[in-house]
Amino acid sequence: METARIGVTGLAVMGRNLARNLARHGHPVAVHNRTSARTKALVDEFGHEGTFLPADTPESFVASLERPRRLVIMVKAGGPTDAVIDEFAPLLEPGDMIVDGGNANFADTRRRESALRERGVHFVGAGISGGEEGALHGPSIMPGGSAASYEALGPLLEDISAKVDGTPCCTHVGPDGAGHFVKMVHNGIEYADMQLIAESYDLLRHAAGLAPAEIAEVFRTWNTGRLESYLIEITAEVLAHTDAATGRPFVDVVLDQAEQKGTGRWTVQTALDLGVPVGGIAEAVFARSVSGHAALREASQHLPGPSRAPAAGPDFAGAVEKALYASKIVAYAQGFHEIQVGSAEYGWNIDLGAMATIWRGGCIIRARFLDRIRAAYETDPQTPTLLTDPHFTEALGDAQDAWREVVATAARLGIPAPGFSTALAYYDSLRTPRLPAALTQGQRDYFGAHTYRRTDREGTFHTLWSADRTETTP
Repeated sequence: METARIGVTGLAVMGRNLARNLARHGHPVAVHNRTSARTKALVDEFGHEGTFLPADTPESFVASLERPRRLVIMVKAGGPTDAVIDEFAPLLEPGDMIVDGGNANFADTRRRESALRERGVHFVGAGISGGEEGALHGPSIMPGGSAASYEALGPLLEDISAKVDGTPCCTHVGPDGAGHFVKMVHNGIEYADMQLIAESYDLLRHAAGLAPAEIAEVFRTWNTGRLESYLIEITAEVLAHTDAATGRPFVDVVLDQAEQKGTGRWTVQTALDLGVPVGGIAEAVFARSVSGHAALREASQHLPGPSRAPAAGPDFAGAVEKALYASKIVAYAQGFHEIQVGSAEYGWNIDLGAMATIWRGGCIIRARFLDRIRAAYETDPQTPTLLTDPHFTEALGDAQDAWREVVATAARLGIPAPGFSTALAYYDSLRTPRLPAALTQGQRDYFGAHTYRRTDREGTFHTLWSADRTETTP
């Protein structure tokens, strides 16, 4: 009986394309879906691409896998994933592995990994980025789980991943939920990146007075320089597109209510739990939320505001490019800081430079300047923030005057730019030697006796505000 090196269950677009990618690379792959018609359709349409072993039942699917069995789940996160695990786990033996390739919450992955480890079954939470095209042609893959599981699984994943300069965009991230944690933060950075690009478009259109087709050309020019990235590339394509039905710019006929699937929100919630400031990512999440509150926006249409007449000078596009690059640096710095803190909190020992390396290709946030991030962590793996890397410090210094002018222009004209503004505030907060948090601590001590520390001696103190205001040491 012929056996498969790996199996994929869940044959929606991502699962189907991942299975095809494996088959195209010469790996016999077992395929299974809850509805067998989808399995049959895959084999009928793409069977010529490689060796597929279709299975109608979980039992026949597992039986077709060589040992140690490698079973990839590509279903919706949450309950559906648990249901599939409960269905297949009893059919597996010690040493086999289940790989969750969906966008699972890393806390769920940690729970599942712990439970299956007790049964001797490896559980790998693998973040997969690149969308349906990436799944087919080469994604960026972020697998967690045990080192032993990666020994058996890693060569296959590296084989089908994207390659940059011959290096696979796949590496073992760390134990239990590390892979899905990194994928979560990747998606949070993606939110911020997209928000900053949207703000750049808005400013070029409503401050500089450029038409969408003209802005598309600006983005195409930017994509030949330091901003070169997948998101900049597709932005130019979207802005240049004309709606066939109306003849209007495509961007003008799309409803301005951005949706989200939750990973950006998870990034912010987790950052709050870890005490990590990720304001740029948070503002991107909130910007999508604001866009979706149609009734709130409709009720606020008559609020007074400044003139919206184009007021920017001829060099404004260059200033926006600098503000975009500087704000992107901040967004990535915040994301990598969250990974750094999360890694320490959960004992994952994540290699930050390796994360930049595997994001250079295949994934949605692939960009030229990830090479600079990789180099920064190679130089100093313990750097507290990317902003202090000499290359990025110089870039931020060069951009800051234009960055401030862009934020000021947006404020003067009433154009919302929460991403740019928050990124600049974060930058200024880090470089300020003394923040007004001292006053905040005084207030907290006054109304709640929450105590404070002093700059001139060690210890914790409380002032008797409602008495004689003497200082005590609780």
